[in-house]
Amino acid sequence: MSKKGRVLVAMSGGIDSTVAAMMLHEEGYEVVGITMKTWDYASSGSSKKETGCCSLDSINDAREVAVKMGFHHFIVDIREEFGDYVIDNFVEEYIAGRTPNPCVLCNTHIKWNALIKRADAMDCEFIATGHYADIKEKNSRLFITKGKDDRKDQSYVLWGLDQECLSRSNFPLGGYTKTEIRQMAKDWGHEALSKKAESYEICFVPDNDYRGFLKRRVDGLEERVAGGLFVNTTGEVIGEHEGYPFFTIGQRKGLGKGFGKPVYVTEIRPETNTVVLGDVEDLMRNGMYVGQLNMQKYAEIKDYSEFITQVRYNSSGTLSKIVQQGDQMEVEFFSNVKGIAPGQSAVFYEGDDVVGGGIINRSL
Repeated sequence: MSKKGRVLVAMSGGIDSTVAAMMLHEEGYEVVGITMKTWDYASSGSSKKETGCCSLDSINDAREVAVKMGFHHFIVDIREEFGDYVIDNFVEEYIAGRTPNPCVLCNTHIKWNALIKRADAMDCEFIATGHYADIKEKNSRLFITKGKDDRKDQSYVLWGLDQECLSRSNFPLGGYTKTEIRQMAKDWGHEALSKKAESYEICFVPDNDYRGFLKRRVDGLEERVAGGLFVNTTGEVIGEHEGYPFFTIGQRKGLGKGFGKPVYVTEIRPETNTVVLGDVEDLMRNGMYVGQLNMQKYAEIKDYSEFITQVRYNSSGTLSKIVQQGDQMEVEFFSNVKGIAPGQSAVFYEGDDVVGGGIINRSL
C-alpha cells in the first residue's frame, strides 16, 4: 500500500473528478476509481439523449482514464439507494409548494454514505471527489471552506457533510481554478477531456423540465391541481394556472400574458392551489427560519452571531444575525434578500468558512 494511503475517488467521467483522480495518483496515493450509477435515464420518460454522470459514455470515459493511469476502477449501482430518498423528496417538496435542492440532499445522504460504505469494503482510508472546495480544522472541528475559484466554488452544496464524512474526505481541486484544471488535463495528454462541456442538469431530469418530470412521476397530478388561481398581493384574482407545483418563488417567465407589467411568483399556497404574483419588491424579505441544521465550524451557536448567509448557489450572501432556537435557526438580514424559497439551502459563512447550514422553512 502507498505511504500516503488508499483513496476511493468518485469518478463521474467529467473533467473535474477525472483530474482529481489523476492528481492523487501522481501525488502517490493508491487510487481506486468508482463510478456510481444513480439513475436510469429510461425511467425518466425524457426523450433527451442520455448524457451526464450516469450515461454509458461517462462511465466508459472514467474507466478509460483509470486503465491508462494504471489504477483500479469499479462501477457501482446505487439506483435503489438514490431513488427512494432523493426522488421521493424532490416530488414531495414540490407537492408541498416548496423548491427542493436534490444535489445537496444527494451529497449529504446518498453519495457520501455510499462512498464511505464502499471505501470500508475496499480498505480505503479516504474518499475524494472533484468538488471545488477545501477542508480545514480548528478547535477539533472540521469544516468546508471555499475553493480558490470563486466562479466554481461548491462549498454551498457541501454544508450537510458531518464530522465523520469530513474526516474521510479529500478535495484535490480546492486550490485550483477551472482554467488550471483544464490545462492540467491537456498537459497529461487528455485533449478531449480538457474541452469537455459541463452539465448543470439534475441527473434524473435530463431535459431540465422538472414540471414534465412531476407529471410523469405522479399519476393524475395534472387533473388534481388543474384550475389553480393567480392572485395579486391584495388577494384579487388575476388569472388561472395549471397547478401550484409547477411554480417556484421568484419565477418570472412562463406565467402567461395579460398582467400589464412584469410579475413574479412571491408566494405559493398549496392548500388552495393559489399562486401569488407581485412586483420584484414583493420578493424582498428581512429574515427566515432554517431547519434540518448541520453545524460544521462550530458545534452550536449559543448566542446571536453575525455571519454571511447565502440562500442560493452562486449568490454573494448577505450579512445577517443568527440565533439558534432549538432545532431551528432564526436569521435576520441586515439588508433585505430577494426570492427566499422554502426548501432551498441556507448556508452560514464566517469569511470563507462554512459555519453550518440547513433547509429554509419559511421567510419572515
